[in-house]
Amino acid sequence: MTIKQLVTAENPILQKHVPDVSRFDENLAQLLLDLEDTMYEVEASAICAPQIGILQKVSIIDMEIDGLLQLINPKIIRESDQKVTELEGSISLPDIYGEVERSKMIVVKSNDKNGNEVEMTAYDDIARMILHMIDHFEGKLFTERADKILTEAEVEAYFENE
Repeated sequence: MTIKQLVTAENPILQKHVPDVSRFDENLAQLLLDLEDTMYEVEASAICAPQIGILQKVSIIDMEIDGLLQLINPKIIRESDQKVTELEGSISLPDIYGEVERSKMIVVKSNDKNGNEVEMTAYDDIARMILHMIDHFEGKLFTERADKILTEAEVEAYFENE
């Protein structure tokens, strides 16, 4: 079990465009395990390599009963015209939440840990998390996309109503 230190929003790595992974080897497999261990330790639903200080297009998403989704070099192929605005946060920005509009459905192409190309369709929360991770790979934080950053009282009210 290897838990990595999260980088904070002030770290310049989170503003960098991340290059594609080109080596599908034991180091990549270890990175995926480190991301998984770290994600569960910090009780997140998704995490990507830049959030632990590594410039690689690698992320994992906890899809709960459907298991872990490993995304390597993800690219959006198609997005629905239907958009949904939901509350988002990030382990890179603790205690900051904002309302972000994103596509309800996406088709994404990525690689698996062996380098094979995989294509999938994602909806709702999974689509939102994939788009959030891709933003990280482009050096963007969710706060740049947010229509509104919520105050502490608004966040409390939001969670009370859920």
